[in-house]
Amino acid sequence: MEGEDLVDAAAGQGIEPVELLVAGEDVEPELLGEVSTLGHAPRVVGVYRRGDLPRGARDVALGLWHVSDPGNVGTLLRAADAFGACVSLSEGCADPLGPRAVRASAGAIFRVPLLDWDALPRRRVALAAHGGRPLAEVDLDAPLALLLGAEREGLPEELASEQATIALPGDAESLNVAIAGAIALYELSRRRF
Repeated sequence: MEGEDLVDAAAGQGIEPVELLVAGEDVEPELLGEVSTLGHAPRVVGVYRRGDLPRGARDVALGLWHVSDPGNVGTLLRAADAFGACVSLSEGCADPLGPRAVRASAGAIFRVPLLDWDALPRRRVALAAHGGRPLAEVDLDAPLALLLGAEREGLPEELASEQATIALPGDAESLNVAIAGAIALYELSRRRF
């Protein structure tokens, strides 16, 4: 994990690094710059165990099917964090621990439980760009999995019991998968609270 914000997010969840390198203390600053994936050298780099990340279920899960863009995976982790959901990733998804996904998650990777795909709730509502029932009319009572598909291919029909579509009054053809997931989580949250 590169940067103080991510290291602080891990510490806030009681997750200890295997190794912590601080520029000017443990390592020369230019060495961190050489290994960094950022545009600038971070002040701190932490190394963590994948097994220390939170795991388990919540009443609402985001099921990501072949979402290959790491920025979208990280943004969906952040949205799940904001609305109290867990996240499940199918085979073919971007690694949630890749540098772009971690940065986009803004530390949510340390707070959002990851759930095995086979453990998703049986009631599954797929978000489809077109052809589903309007999201506003769909029952979103938990336990529930909101399924989001690959940016181009979408979801296989057999994965979900129902399809929902977010009404778009503007001219856009469709929404980015991360935006669609955030809107669906907001709609669910709005109804519950």
